[in-house]
Amino acid sequence: MSQVKIVTDSTAILSDEEIAQLDITVIPLTVVIDDVLYEDGVTLSREEFMKKMGEANNIPKTSTPAIGAFSDVYERLTADGSEVISIHLTPELSGTCQTAHQAAQLVSPDHIHVLNSTFIDRALGFQVIKAAKLAQTGANAAEILAEMERTKQNTQLYLTLDSLDNLSAGGRISKATGFIGGLLNIKIGAHVVDGDIIAEVKGRGAKTIRNYIDKIIDEMHATQGIEMIGLSHAGIPEKATELGARLAQEFPDATIAINQTSPVVATHTGAGAYGLSYLVKG
Repeated sequence: MSQVKIVTDSTAILSDEEIAQLDITVIPLTVVIDDVLYEDGVTLSREEFMKKMGEANNIPKTSTPAIGAFSDVYERLTADGSEVISIHLTPELSGTCQTAHQAAQLVSPDHIHVLNSTFIDRALGFQVIKAAKLAQTGANAAEILAEMERTKQNTQLYLTLDSLDNLSAGGRISKATGFIGGLLNIKIGAHVVDGDIIAEVKGRGAKTIRNYIDKIIDEMHATQGIEMIGLSHAGIPEKATELGARLAQEFPDATIAINQTSPVVATHTGAGAYGLSYLVKG
């Protein structure tokens, strides 16, 4: 029977249960650690990655899936006449979305809709979850795409970084800024807007991050209500659990997911980072 099927990539932070129950197909990105290639979530777990990154001689490198990984999935999913909605991380951090577009054009451009979420991590996951739930109700592609746009507009994503070293090494900020950040122990609070990482605060010491999180929570309280919260972390599970408990107390009606972030995100942020995303009701 013709239907809409949902595809995403491994930077969308989803639980195994969500993937199975919502019938989501996840295409893994790859990461290279000291010349060894791993598939995100297939041959390397998120927790294993943090350990290997900490022991590595060099900062890991990430890469997009091969075009064949997309075309194989698209051919399989569209074989029965179904349409595909393929939702991916911001092109500011990866060429994954572009590769998906290329594969869609080769396989069935009329049946495959490739979307730039403009986000990453659980903020990307919000769009994927919404799309998959609607697909299971029998909604058509146009209806799902409209809901995804609403979800995108109602989503916010913030990052906190303990160091600028990884972003600098990956070319996401200038080498000079990265050097100064590492030298002075500068902490960064940033907002992801249309895929761009925009630094909003910086300071020396943990108080900078605490104050920035307080500001975000104040903004959340000023909305018309929070539906979902994603709290992802790079190797700091105890601190994430503590912050998650606060968020649960502040927003008791919201669904909260606390997870180790993906290797791709952790490669760019380094250890000790948070990704705090939320979806406003509406």
